[in-house]
Formats: sequence, C-alpha cells, structure tokens
Amino acid sequence: MKILLGVGGSELSYQALTETLERVSETGDELTVAVFENEDVDDDRETVHQRIQERIDESGLEPPLRRVEGTSPGSELVNIAESEGFDRIVLGGGGRSPLGKIQLGPIVEFVLLNAQTPVTLIR
Repeated sequence: MKILLGVGGSELSYQALTETLERVSETGDELTVAVFENEDVDDDRETVHQRIQERIDESGLEPPLRRVEGTSPGSELVNIAESEGFDRIVLGGGGRSPLGKIQLGPIVEFVLLNAQTPVTLIR
C-alpha cells in the first residue's frame, strides 16, 4: 500500500507520524511524509522538519520527506495523493470540544471532504 502522511507540526500530527511509522515497519507499506505549513502551530517549518526527521531516524525507516508548497496545504495533499496514485492519506487531528464533539482543523476538514483517496484520521 502506498501511504501519504501529512504532518503540519501539531502534537496529533506527530502522533500520527509515530503510529504510521510503527505500522509501516510491520507491514512494509510504502510511506511518503509530506510536511506542510500549519498556521495553528507556533513552530516554523524547519523546526517541524527536524522533529519529523528525528522520529524517522529513531524508527530506522527511510521514507522520503517532501515539502508541501502553496497556500492551501489541504488541496495540495489531495492533489499529490490523486496525481501520484497513493492508496491512502493519513493525518493527525480531531480534538474534542467541551461538549465532546469532534473538532477538525481546516486542513484535515478539507482533505476529509475533498479527497477521492481513502483518508485515515489518527486522534
């Protein structure tokens, strides 16, 4: 299976990275990590990239890292997945409101609503 993992620097996206790396090491799936800018995160893209690389190094895997450019990361992730034949998009997100309802950020929401490729949301 060819997996596109989007990471924007939120704690949930790092959790998705860790869980996806573990799964890929067990299954042998083909993983690509797409790093995108997330306005809701204080870290700059270089700091996010370094944290991702550290986790990848710890896993012993060597998935390609690519930077998602453009003003709409959600749209770019969908375009990459569909134009390059990915079988699944994986994203971290989906906190809970005080009333217990799921809250999605704009990037996750866009991907969930617009991708033709199956999407896995790790919360």
